[in-house]
Amino acid sequence: MKHLLIFFFFFVNSLIYSQFNEIKHLQKNLISDEITGSNVALVYKEGSVIYFNIQNSGKVGDKNISNKSYKPYKESLFPIWSMSKPITTVATMILLERGLIKLTDNISKYIPSMENMNCETEGGIQPCKNQIKIIDLLTHRSGLGYYGNPGYGYGYTNSIKYNNLKEFANDLSEVVLKFEPGSKYFYGINQAVLGRIIEVVSNQTFFKFLKKELFDPLEMNETKFHLTEEDKARFQPLYINTGALKGFTYELNELSYKKNNEAYFGGEGLISTLGDYSNFCKMLLNGGSYNGKKIITQNSINLMTKKYSQSYPNEEYADTRKLGFYYGFSLFVLENSEIDDTNSSKGIFGWSGYHNTHFWIDPEKKLFAIFLSRSRQDVSNIDTQKEFRRAVYKSIME
Repeated sequence: MKHLLIFFFFFVNSLIYSQFNEIKHLQKNLISDEITGSNVALVYKEGSVIYFNIQNSGKVGDKNISNKSYKPYKESLFPIWSMSKPITTVATMILLERGLIKLTDNISKYIPSMENMNCETEGGIQPCKNQIKIIDLLTHRSGLGYYGNPGYGYGYTNSIKYNNLKEFANDLSEVVLKFEPGSKYFYGINQAVLGRIIEVVSNQTFFKFLKKELFDPLEMNETKFHLTEEDKARFQPLYINTGALKGFTYELNELSYKKNNEAYFGGEGLISTLGDYSNFCKMLLNGGSYNGKKIITQNSINLMTKKYSQSYPNEEYADTRKLGFYYGFSLFVLENSEIDDTNSSKGIFGWSGYHNTHFWIDPEKKLFAIFLSRSRQDVSNIDTQKEFRRAVYKSIME
């Protein structure tokens, strides 16, 4: 009987391994093709983790990519960059549900210096006819973009230049908006501005608000804007491949991550772990609740995933890779599964980050998936987020 049980155990595990080969192959190929270094992927479905794999870089085939290994996955810290944005969106929904803000509020109510902005027009730079509203920030329809070289903190979202959000937001009065607020989609630093609004409304720093209202109840104890000396040993190194420059480095941190710096950029600045971000996804998948604690309502999630902007080419500045999607509150939402062609469910929503981090929520299949790496590369056209989705849905359909 004992031998039979051992045989059954290995048989079942071999079936599981075989079912998810597609995802594991993708993780390996991203390393061997020198797109990412080590990476980790997780798929959660109907209350359980159905796939989890740390793919360490090292010698892959005849290529010695790196000997860098991961710590256990709940301990590895990643800069999540734009995967900070959905967290800031949820924080904004908390204030909205409490009646402390309105979507139609002009942001100059909270940041007076941003009342009289200038816009690009066919006739040149002119005073804007409309003010930026909170909903314009949530939907990336404010006319704010990203400014400066990404290697220097994107110009404004720069924790070397700024040590608080008040000075950052005040300086944005100098920016010329790409168009009249509310008229088009243009990806930019909107969630960083929302962080300052949340500070003004809540009368506390943005990080203190997040910790009290989100991170503590969601048990996201490792998610923050800074690194301690102990944290640095667990901070995933950056794998970079630009053709001319290739390899791992600790020297290209584009934010300072200093504990005493209060420039808490809500669109770019958070670090997190796979375990922490999984809890955030569980909350979204469960209609805004986590372990019996209500963070936001399902109505707020519906508002976050409503259609506010179309995909490219209807929106000329939208992501050319997101065909078949529309845009909600800094979330992509799949509208046309046939155009996407990955077998992803209609209505999935999620986002990605600058250093090749990705997640999405699938309400139909009660599923979420997360992929984390830390990499920058300019030598491949692969859409990691799309290929990860393709691999996941092929696996669960087998």
